Amino acid sequence: MRDGAAQNGSVLPSDEIDTPRGPARIDTDLPVGPAAALLVLGHGAGGSVDAPDLLAVRDAAVAAGLAVVRVTQPYRVAGRRAPAPAGHLDEAWTAVLGGLRDRQPDVPTLLVGGRSSGARVACRTARAVGAAGVLALAFPLHPPGRPERSRAAELDTGLPTLVVNGDRDPFGVPEPGPAVRVVTRPGETHDLRRDPAGTAAVVLDWLRAQGWAAG
Repeated sequence: MRDGAAQNGSVLPSDEIDTPRGPARIDTDLPVGPAAALLVLGHGAGGSVDAPDLLAVRDAAVAAGLAVVRVTQPYRVAGRRAPAPAGHLDEAWTAVLGGLRDRQPDVPTLLVGGRSSGARVACRTARAVGAAGVLALAFPLHPPGRPERSRAAELDTGLPTLVVNGDRDPFGVPEPGPAVRVVTRPGETHDLRRDPAGTAAVVLDWLRAQGWAAG
């Protein structure tokens, strides 16, 4: 088992899925026993799927009976830090989700999410990929210092959505909505590094409340 991997089930070797924008890498962690749901997570614009909040959420979700797949976008697989255009990100993500559903057809529920840019991609494509819910970590409501450029509309998917942001995030904190729950973590900035386990506990409570995780 590789360092940092979830300790509650099995870990599949990293694999790639071809997309119209090049190969994307997937890292899969499986629970002990059949998975109650499949949670697919994307990374931030210049970051990786090993961000502390993503790893903490993975560990908590796998322990609660979910399969978790972390997706590295093609531009990062190719070694670039500058993010691809939004349309390219969405296209690659959608292709990956199609491949994952083919590989795991017996998992009853698909959940999508990620941190920052990855959260935006998950929101924009959630309906198209057939997701039942969305997890948005450090959702970047607007560019720093530019509140007039709000991205709040991306959260309006109509699906159960959890947003977890730090109260010191320069990208802002979204407002809750009819299907959107917003939890603000005290003392956290955009990277949500201060207390990853606390962030994961918030996510796990939401998963359980929705009936997607074991109690």
